[in-house]
Amino acid sequence: MAAAKTQPIIVIKKSGGHGGHHGGAWKVAYADFVTAMMALFIVLWLTSQSEQVKKAVAGYFNDPRGTANLLGTTMSGNGVAVTTHDEAMQKLKEKLEQEIQAKKELEKLSKQIEITITPEGLRIELLEGKNGTFYESGSAKLSDNGQELLALLAGELKTLPNDLLIEGHTDATQYSTDASYSNWELSADRANAARRLMQQDGVRSDQVTQVRGYADQLLRVKDNPYDPSNRRISILVKNAANGAPPEIKDATTVGSTGAMPSRPNSVSGGTVAQTKPVIQAPFPQAAQKPSPGQPAANQQPAKSGFMSKITAWVPGKKK
Repeated sequence: MAAAKTQPIIVIKKSGGHGGHHGGAWKVAYADFVTAMMALFIVLWLTSQSEQVKKAVAGYFNDPRGTANLLGTTMSGNGVAVTTHDEAMQKLKEKLEQEIQAKKELEKLSKQIEITITPEGLRIELLEGKNGTFYESGSAKLSDNGQELLALLAGELKTLPNDLLIEGHTDATQYSTDASYSNWELSADRANAARRLMQQDGVRSDQVTQVRGYADQLLRVKDNPYDPSNRRISILVKNAANGAPPEIKDATTVGSTGAMPSRPNSVSGGTVAQTKPVIQAPFPQAAQKPSPGQPAANQQPAKSGFMSKITAWVPGKKK
């Protein structure tokens, strides 16, 4: 029997699309190259930093959850460790409390003096009593106790680089029948009176940045708008930026009263000079037209560079 004929097996190979530039594999290689370069730059940056920054970065990678003692957020941009404001404010709080307790005249008023640490800084509040403790009733005139306490505070705060903010508050009782003088004016005048006395006792003129009067809008005892403790003066010692002294400002800002200190201001026995801004003309002055027969001074050629070459090759023009 004749052998069966075998069917030939035909294999057809289809060449697929090239995909352009080796199928896009170059993109992966380029991404790896960029990542490696970024890592190199980070390593080069770290090698140029101080030991404190290196420890902070290492502390973060060792404990990404942030429970380590050295964190990147506790370091300033220049590599110098920033002391926590809370520690400095706690020391100031303890010192002020000791100074107040050391004076017999003020020791009995310690319950009406509250010193607390807030995210903004150290807040010192002088709470009024029923018969008026620090101010005369319905007036911005300071009592003897108020003057003595503010003088004590000024003696301590004037040595600090921190800015000060002074706020005045009243209760809901209207102390004046005059429509032009309400609790708004009274609260602002009391805060401004505290500013004047503290500056007389050594606080720098540029140290008090704001004076505010809130009337009865920010009550301390909200359930009782007529509570005497709602009448208070609040002095906020702001957190200093990175512990550096603030720059000397031209004038203090008085928020509610709008008053500005007169010029010149005395700063550390000297005088702040008032300088006028120099205004430069946006365009240079046009050069004067020279007289006939005289060459123009600093006269620019009409055509230069590429345009002069084109002019030189124009037909009919003489070089």
